[in-house]
This record gives sequence, C-alpha cells and structure tokens, in this order.
Amino acid sequence: MAEKKTVLDLSFAELAARIEGLGLPPYRAQQIWHAVYRELAADYGGITTLPNDLRRRLTGLLPFPEAGTIGAVETDGGETVKRLIRLGDGETIEAVEMIYPDRGTICVSSQVGCPIGCPFCATGKDGFIRDLSAGEIVAQVLIGTRNLKERGRRLTNVVYMGMGEPFLNYEATMKSIRILNDRDGFGLGARGFTVSTSGIVPGIERFADEGIQANLAVSLHAGNDRLRDRLVPINRSYPLAELLRASRDYVDKTHRRITFEIALIDRLNDSIDDAKEVASMLRGLLCHVNLIPLNPVTGTEFTRSRNERIRRFEEVLARAGIPVTIRDSRGSDIQAGCGQLRRRDGQSPRSPR
Repeated sequence: MAEKKTVLDLSFAELAARIEGLGLPPYRAQQIWHAVYRELAADYGGITTLPNDLRRRLTGLLPFPEAGTIGAVETDGGETVKRLIRLGDGETIEAVEMIYPDRGTICVSSQVGCPIGCPFCATGKDGFIRDLSAGEIVAQVLIGTRNLKERGRRLTNVVYMGMGEPFLNYEATMKSIRILNDRDGFGLGARGFTVSTSGIVPGIERFADEGIQANLAVSLHAGNDRLRDRLVPINRSYPLAELLRASRDYVDKTHRRITFEIALIDRLNDSIDDAKEVASMLRGLLCHVNLIPLNPVTGTEFTRSRNERIRRFEEVLARAGIPVTIRDSRGSDIQAGCGQLRRRDGQSPRSPR
C-alpha cells in the first residue's frame, strides 16, 4: 500500500493542517470536506468550488484513493447489490448495499483477505494479504452511498461485517468511523455503526473504552470451545471464558447491548443441545442473538441448516429469555457471503504476504 495519504484518510483537523501547510486559506479545507462528505464528490473534478489549477495540484498532492467498482451483481429486485472493488495496488475487496423498507445498510471490508481462517468462510480460504487504510474503508461507504442516493434512498447503517477482522485493523477501523461520524461532514450517527469481531478480546476491551455509541457484534457460532476452535480458530487464543468475560466488562462499561451472531450449519452447530449451550452461556448478559442461515461456500463441507432446525434453535433461546431473531438472508443467489464474489470472478488475492 502506498504511503501517500489520500484525502479520505484524513480527519477534518488533519485536512485543515495539510491545507494550511500548502499555503492555502483555511476555507479551502471546509470546501473540500463539504464536497466529499455532503455532496459525495468522487474526485477533485467534481469539486467545482475549487479553481481548476488547485484541483490539478491537489490531485497530485492529496489524491482520492484508487478504489473503483469492477463488478457488481444484484438480487432481491435490486435491493441487494454486491460489488467487487479494485484498489490501487490491484487487490480486490467486497462491499454490499442492502435496502430495507426502513433503512439502507452498507457492509464494508476492513482487510484484504482475512487471517482468522474460519473454514465456512470464502474469505478465510484465501488467506490474509493486508490491512485496509481508513480511506479505503471510507471509500467503500461513499461508493455505496452514491448508489443509494441514485435510487432515492438514504444510508442509515454501516456494518463492518465484510472481509477481514476489524479489530486486527483497529486504528483504521476506528478512524473510518470517526471520519464518517463527523457531524460537519458525512454525519452518520454513532449508533448507525456496527463492528463485528470474531472474538479479538483486546479489541473488545479497547472498544469498550472508546466512548462512542457504536454497536458491537461478536461472531459466536458455538457454545463450547471444542466446536468453536474448529469454526473460529481464533478461539484457541481467546477461548469462550475470556470472550464472555470481555463481553460482560463491555456491557458494564458501556451499558450497551452486544449482538452475538451464529451462522447455523446443518447438523454441526444447530441442534437443540447446541442451542441450550448458547442459552446457558448468555443468560443474564445484555445481548441479542442473530441466527444466520449459512451462505454455502463452494468447495466446503458446510451446508445451510434446514428451516425447521433454525426455528427450533430460535425457540430454545426464546424460552430461555434470550432475545433472538433470524436474520433476513440476503444475496445467497449472488454469493453475497464474504469473499464469494471475488472467488467466483477469479479475483482472489495474490499470494499472502
């Protein structure tokens, strides 16, 4: 990744300092910030409040990130759009826009590839390449927001549930949230952000101290260490006892609810006994459980749980007093699971570094 900062990598204070350092009047920073985050300008050519010579100068000194859609597929009547985005170094990532009656959601990636290696995830099968910069994360949101705007829809939520583990790219993840949360710029409220982790305990601990009302989701997938070691290999470093301790501490500090996600896999983690284990473990914790019918990945042994097993799992949790929903399954016909579009289109990353 090139060391040169892009305009999307900068907070407003950093942008203002750069503009001052170029000998430009301070109001130029406000013009750029407003054009990028309010008017959704995709390059300096679209910032008509700047003189032509300044646009050319800034294109060389403080460019927009090289991030463009090279493929997109739609389903659900156009209400789910998955796009393949090529970055400046040729690597590719995925982002998904989902339109619901009451909200518009963009799911973004935080890394190229993923180091966690969950065996049911297409991204994990391709290994880890590199972290994304804050600007590359922000770029995904702006690309998706432009698409929503063209459809007459408004962005309400950004979820860090795409490729990668956000808490292993902690600084860039949090900076992207702060940039997009800035009330004088993009202005998405803190509660509109959800960061999903596979269970990186130090990241959960840091997140609890951020003082921002963004949401936390934890990919749980199993209620015992033996099975979770297989499904979420990071569990060997941060087993369930540590994960639950960090989760309770998070709730105590923030008074915010955690969402636990469980991808239900046929006859592996979807039995009544599996549900009882999860219920016992989460009882008394301020939380919500999202049951996710698995998006199957070609070349793996894992298949989606049958509807009746999903419903029984839900019933066990509900009877135990655990708030639970079955996630609306979007995009299985367009391979909307993390990493699937990239693999389908032959855009898997180059060899891990």
